Amino acid sequence: MEPRRQRRRWEYCWIALCLSGLLSFGTQVCAQIRYTIPEELKEGSVVGHIAKDLGLDVSTLVNRRFRIVSGAKDAIFQLNQNNGVLYVHGKIDREELCDGNGACSINLKMAVEEPLEIHYVGVEITDVNDNPPTFSEDEQHFEIAEHTPTGTRFQIQAARDSDTKANNVRSYKLNQNEHFEVDTKDRHEEKIPFLVLKKSLDRENTAEHRLILTAMDGGNPPRSGTLNIIITVLDINDNRPVFSEDSYSVTVRENAAQGTVLIRLNATDSDEGSNGVVEYAFGRNINRKLQSLFKLDSITGEIQIKGELDFEETEVYKLDVQASDKGQPPLAAESVVIIKIIDINDNAPEIDLTSLSNVVAEDSKPGTVISLVSISDRDSGTNGKIIPTITDNVPFELKPSFQENIYSLVTKGRLDRELQSHYDITITVTDLGQPPLSAFKSLSVQVSDVNDNNPEFSQDPLELYIVENNAPGASICSVIASDKDLNENAMITYNILRGEGAQNDMSSFLNINSETGVIYALNRFDFEVTRKFQIQVLAKDSGTPSLSSNVTVNVFILDQNDNVPVILYPVSANGSAEGVEEIPRNVNAGHLVTKVRAYDADIGYNGWLLFSLLEVSDHSLFSLDRYTGQIRTLRSFTETDEAQHKLVILVKDNGNVSLSATATVIVKVVEPKEAFAASDVKNAVKDEEENNVTFYLIITLGSVSVLFIISIIVLIVMQCSKSTDYSSKYLQETNYDGTMCHSIQYRSGDKRYMLVGPRMSVGSAITHSNRNTLVIPDRRRRDSGEVRIADNFSFICIFCSVFVIKFDQLQQNVLQLQLETLKKT
Repeated sequence: MEPRRQRRRWEYCWIALCLSGLLSFGTQVCAQIRYTIPEELKEGSVVGHIAKDLGLDVSTLVNRRFRIVSGAKDAIFQLNQNNGVLYVHGKIDREELCDGNGACSINLKMAVEEPLEIHYVGVEITDVNDNPPTFSEDEQHFEIAEHTPTGTRFQIQAARDSDTKANNVRSYKLNQNEHFEVDTKDRHEEKIPFLVLKKSLDRENTAEHRLILTAMDGGNPPRSGTLNIIITVLDINDNRPVFSEDSYSVTVRENAAQGTVLIRLNATDSDEGSNGVVEYAFGRNINRKLQSLFKLDSITGEIQIKGELDFEETEVYKLDVQASDKGQPPLAAESVVIIKIIDINDNAPEIDLTSLSNVVAEDSKPGTVISLVSISDRDSGTNGKIIPTITDNVPFELKPSFQENIYSLVTKGRLDRELQSHYDITITVTDLGQPPLSAFKSLSVQVSDVNDNNPEFSQDPLELYIVENNAPGASICSVIASDKDLNENAMITYNILRGEGAQNDMSSFLNINSETGVIYALNRFDFEVTRKFQIQVLAKDSGTPSLSSNVTVNVFILDQNDNVPVILYPVSANGSAEGVEEIPRNVNAGHLVTKVRAYDADIGYNGWLLFSLLEVSDHSLFSLDRYTGQIRTLRSFTETDEAQHKLVILVKDNGNVSLSATATVIVKVVEPKEAFAASDVKNAVKDEEENNVTFYLIITLGSVSVLFIISIIVLIVMQCSKSTDYSSKYLQETNYDGTMCHSIQYRSGDKRYMLVGPRMSVGSAITHSNRNTLVIPDRRRRDSGEVRIADNFSFICIFCSVFVIKFDQLQQNVLQLQLETLKKT
């Protein structure tokens, strides 16, 4: 056995060497070797050194889980992972494992991991002469007429030997006697013994003969079996039945129903009476299995199906039949019926999956092996040809192996766990029979995460509005970033960038919670000092390597009414808001007595000042314009009017909690003299000069306002041409002294921003928002189609804010210029 195994080993090693070149670029390695062992080998005997023959490192077999993964009869073999040797694990009986005289081979599939390799090992079981010839019965009876001519042949039941052809029955011999001898006839690779009469019988001398037939096989040493033959000598029935044919042949589909008539036998006997009546029966050599499948009618000779036929179990059945008459002694004739089974598609395909892991990383390269797929079909011909398919629209495919009906399930494209985290793959195999049969198996593949997604902010840039005078240490807002990855790859930490790209002077006044993204103000902000600044927030995940992204946060400081109005005129020498005005008694109604001027550092409603008379000596004499602060006479003075009048003017802003200041004006009524006339002329010139300055300032402010309105209209038209989701209106109003006061207000209840004009309260800004309010919807979360529109409107809001700030600065410059003019006068 050893030289033959060595020769086969070299042959298959050469084949494996040739195939290794083809498989050097793949992850699956396949090879095949064969061993030959005799049956009845003792348990524990070595079959072969598989690891050595395959070129595997013996020291890595345990870690690589070298094992037998399939094989219907693999229980009789055992693989030692420590040395890679294949041992006999149970009793090997070739006659039990394999039926017939063909080669008996057991195919084993070996698997080794890291990387995955599949090896096919064939073990051929050779026959030994371990079974003696046996007869189905211990003795056989013959009734032979005494006048039977010499040379007459009587068929004896054949001995059966389970061994292969080389060790099968070779010869028969009969014990020494003077009347009979044994002869054999070859029929379908089988020796049939016949008892031959060599000398006439004489019933009067011997009525019964007892013989022993010995069957010898071809083993070394040979084995034998015996049959007792009892011959009873009878009187003459000299004609035997004769079959119409020496052998019969019939074909039938394997799904034929029970009771189907296969053939009707026909035998005739030329004798008359009972000696010519023919009866049919199975031969003595037929086994019980055939008797359970077929039924023979003894009178009609019809052979019917009694059990279920299976082409995959047996393709051809041979039935020995005999026809005997009723003579004394009866005579019989033998024939054979060959029944060929036609295959039908009655076996569905079978699928065997060998999967080492159902998890694949999303960055796996195309061609990564997921599982090994073996398919088979017990049918033959077209019915046994099978075609595998896989679920549509999955990034996997079946790749055929060099061995038929062996496939690898591999990836065929890039995987993305964020799009689909698992796949339910169904492998379907269908044969080509009519009708076709199919089978399927499902495999669930999980896609594991890798850190391939940066953190994302829902909006960039972000806009943050903070009311001045905030409490230090309180949270002002939070930023949230999301990461499509999982676990530590999606754990995000936040930081404020304080280096390049950040405004270091203001970012130092902010802090951020690294886990929640909540931003805290460390200092109190003052609108009058800082109105806008920008910071950068960095979001970084915890993957390896980590990924990050940043977002720009534009911080706008909103004004509070925290500045009291300042009286610019009248101002006394000691700094108090008091002044004395002298007017002639002969002035007419509508005469400008004086103008109270005031300034508020706040903007918008908080800086919009209203004037009112808090105290006046005579309400019928003087009037006060609530917007300009001008004091005029309501009527002419009479002789009865007092010469001095005291007016207390209240100046207050329009904040939610309004702040105010008071000014006192003493009006003295004097007689019209020349000096006063000259003084009046001088004052008129000064008023005219002052009005000229105001006129030029109003023209400048109006020009800037017109340019701003044109810019807003152009931007709105451009945005409307892209999207009609938003519309905005802007109206400007000027107060009587040529100043404009607009502010951006955020209404948390309505979730919108408003550019509020003068002469409007906060309540009216809500009610009449279409008159002088630029409404900007607060949509923090938008669909993807609204992002561009939202960014453009954000730009408009920023533009408006900048304009309001610049406009307010211009207004302050105007007031400062007016103040300087008043000081000069």
